[in-house]
Amino acid sequence: MKLTDSRLDPADVAKTRALLKSPERRERLWPALLAATALALISVLFAAVAVVAPPLTTEHVAQGAPG
Repeated sequence: MKLTDSRLDPADVAKTRALLKSPERRERLWPALLAATALALISVLFAAVAVVAPPLTTEHVAQGAPG
């Protein structure tokens, strides 16, 4: 008797394996895409605020000049 000989029907074995196999979960891309978009927008906003905001000085430049 060969090792490949079996009394089980190959179609039934394949069907049983398919039923026992856990369903594959598909990963959702939207949450990661939304988080990356929000992070990019916030970083651009912070960069714009850093460029537009006036520098913090406690004394005028003219007061420190020799004169």
